[in-house]
Amino acid sequence: MYTAPISPPNVTKSSQSLGALIARQAIVNAEGRVIGYELFNRSRNHSAHTAASDMMLALTALSHAGVDELLGDTLIFVNCTHESLVEGHLSLLDPNKVILEVPPLGHTAAEEVKTRLPTLQTLHERGFRLAFSQTVLESAYAAWLPLADFIKLDLSVLPADQVTVLAKYAARQTKAQLIAEKVETAVQLELLSNLGVKLFQGYWLSRPQLVEAKLLFPTASSVARLLQLLRNQASHSEIEALVKHDAVLSFNLLRLAVTSGLSPRDGLQSMEHVISLLGHHRLTCWATLLQNFRVTTDEPLATARNAVEHGRFMELLAKAQQLPPSVSDQAFLVGVIAQLDNLLDIPSAAIVDLLQMPQSVRDAVLHQSGYLGGLLTLAQASEIGAVDELLQSASKLGLAQKQVIEARTASQDWAEDL
Repeated sequence: MYTAPISPPNVTKSSQSLGALIARQAIVNAEGRVIGYELFNRSRNHSAHTAASDMMLALTALSHAGVDELLGDTLIFVNCTHESLVEGHLSLLDPNKVILEVPPLGHTAAEEVKTRLPTLQTLHERGFRLAFSQTVLESAYAAWLPLADFIKLDLSVLPADQVTVLAKYAARQTKAQLIAEKVETAVQLELLSNLGVKLFQGYWLSRPQLVEAKLLFPTASSVARLLQLLRNQASHSEIEALVKHDAVLSFNLLRLAVTSGLSPRDGLQSMEHVISLLGHHRLTCWATLLQNFRVTTDEPLATARNAVEHGRFMELLAKAQQLPPSVSDQAFLVGVIAQLDNLLDIPSAAIVDLLQMPQSVRDAVLHQSGYLGGLLTLAQASEIGAVDELLQSASKLGLAQKQVIEARTASQDWAEDL
C-alpha cells in the first residue's frame, strides 16, 4: 500500500481510548462566517510533516469520537506531501468536504511538474478540490494552474505590492478562489478585501484551536483477522460476523462510513449495510493504516464485550419473533449503541449523531420508544436482574419467558465464541 518506508510511533495501548492533539484554524469569508478549517498535527510525538504524518492526521480526523466535532459541516483543509497524495488512505476521505493542500516542488519544479501532473489530475477527477500556495502562479507550474480550486497568498512572505500583482494576475488567469493566509493586521485584511479576495485565515481573525481527538481503536487481533478475511476475498456476511463480535470495530466502521461521506440520508441501517457501503478496498485501506501505525489495543475491554452481548441478545429476540431481518439488524445496533456511552464517555445523544443512526434506532436509544425501545428496556432489565420489569417488558412484546432465557444464554455463548 505504501510507496515509501514509514517508521510510525508505536501507540499501542492496553486501554482502547487514545488521544491525539489536533489544531484547527478557521478560514472565514468576508462576512466572518467560517467556511472551513485547516488541520494541523500537534501531538507530542509529531516532529515533522511527512507522508506518515499526513496519513495519521487523516486517520485521527476520521476516527475522532468526541462531542467537539472535527469534520462538522464545514470544509477541511489538509496539508499533504506529494508522497501522501498517491496513498490509498485518500479513498477514505470525503472529497466533498476535504480540500487537499498541494505543496510546491522547490528547486526541482521544472522537472517534476509534468511528472506529478497525472496524480493531481486523477485526484481532481475523483472529486477532490486542490489548494496551492502562490507559487502555482509561477510559469513553471502552468500545467497545474487549471487544477487549482483555491490559491493561498501567504502574507508573511509577500510584500503588499507583490500581493496586489498576484491577486490581479490570479483573477485573470484562473477561476480559483483566493485565500489570504497569515492575516495579522486590519490593514492587510482591508488591502486583500479591496483586491477582491473573499476568504481569509490568520491570527487577526482566529488563532488555532486545540482539540484533543478521542480515538477508540479495536484490538490488534481483530484488525489482523479482518485483514485476513479481506485478503481472502471473504463475503460480506463473513466480515459482518467478525465485526459484530467487536463493539469497538463496529463503532469504528459506522464512524468511517459517516466521515467518508457514504452514509445515506436515512442513516446506516445495519452492519452489513456499512460493510457493503465501505467495500473491500476502503476496509483494507483502513485496517492497513491501523496495523501499520499500530494504533490498536492489546486486550478487549469488558464493556466492549458487554455491548456486543447486549446487541446480540436483542437481535435474537427479534429473530425469535420471526420479524423481518431489517428489524433484527437494527435491534443489534440499538443494543450496542446503547452501551457505547460506557466506552466513549460521551452522551448517547452525541453518539447517535456521530453515527447518523436512522430515526427508529435514535428513538429507541434515546427514548426507549417503539418496538426496538421495548427490546432495549427488556435487555437492560435482564442485565441488572430486574425480574419483574423483565417479565413485564417481555409480556408487552409478546415474548415468552423461555424465549428470553434462550436468547440470553445464546448471546452469552456467542460473545465468548470469538
